[in-house]
Amino acid sequence: MKKIASWAALEKAAAERILIIDGAMGTMIQRHKLQEEDYRGKRFADWKSDVKGNNDLLVLTQPKIIGEIHEQYLAAGADLIETNTFNAQRISMADYGMEELSAEINFEAAKIARAAADKYTKLTPDKPRFVCGAVGPTNRTASLSPSVNDPGYRNVTFDELREAYKEQVIALIEGGSDIILIETIFDTLNAKAAGFATLDAFDEKGVQLPIMISGTITDRSGRTLSGQTAEAFWYSMRHLRPFSIGLNCALGAELMRPYLAELAQVADTRVSAYPNAGLPNAMGEYDEGPDEMACKVEPWAHEGLLNIIGGCCGSTPDHIQHIAEHVASSKPRAVPKLTTKMRLSGLEPFVHG
Repeated sequence: MKKIASWAALEKAAAERILIIDGAMGTMIQRHKLQEEDYRGKRFADWKSDVKGNNDLLVLTQPKIIGEIHEQYLAAGADLIETNTFNAQRISMADYGMEELSAEINFEAAKIARAAADKYTKLTPDKPRFVCGAVGPTNRTASLSPSVNDPGYRNVTFDELREAYKEQVIALIEGGSDIILIETIFDTLNAKAAGFATLDAFDEKGVQLPIMISGTITDRSGRTLSGQTAEAFWYSMRHLRPFSIGLNCALGAELMRPYLAELAQVADTRVSAYPNAGLPNAMGEYDEGPDEMACKVEPWAHEGLLNIIGGCCGSTPDHIQHIAEHVASSKPRAVPKLTTKMRLSGLEPFVHG
């Protein structure tokens, strides 16, 4: 199977410096104060249901806005930008009756990000930019019942997830993504379906892309929503041989650090982090400013915990610029060579040998 052409440039960049991934797309979209008619555009003016809040649809109805957001992050110093496709698989798009648009949305989103990345690569040839095809967790969970009265019930199957993810990943590849980013993972079984689908998509397209994986520790318990510790989560996903493993969302930098350090100790691949800009206030907004957030993640770089850093909810190009400046003098984390042992996982890790 042929590796994507940009892989060698990505490996080279990751060896030279801590890579910067972009910040929140939703936060930037909110600044535009878009209304229902803005989301609909001309094409969906008569759509049967409300579509406001379907941010992924904006790649079809407001592509200029999405492209400008990408460029703002690139101008701020981002090496990696994420496609606007967090909920663009057909399981989540069903909320709007737009399942049949899933492939088109992913393809167009990747094209928009590709154009922005290529523009900035031409401006700074010594600093190539890369497109991460963003694959979110869906709005359903394969491991947990949505009904407290029926713990055995599931509202989605592994195969349904796999099929939806495969369609998404193929479109992201065809649109020009350099990387497949399986992110904001709260249920490892969902992530396994996404990983399976990604490998299927590679086989079908005859091309292999780097895979980035980013989980979510939901609270101070130090576990994903489906119950795994950070170490156990890594052992569940390491068979994909990802370009990186990391954490994003849910927690601010201050609370994320111990779980990031846990991953950095056990992962024989690169480590990524893109925390929220603090925790949301009573109004659901994020108050942590760019310099404050950058000062909290800077020690991670000095301590050798990071290969990739950026921001999630509440973060903006200003946050990314400050983070990039604060970590610029630090070397990327050296990927350790671990001794061969049996490493298994349930909710807890098990290491033998």
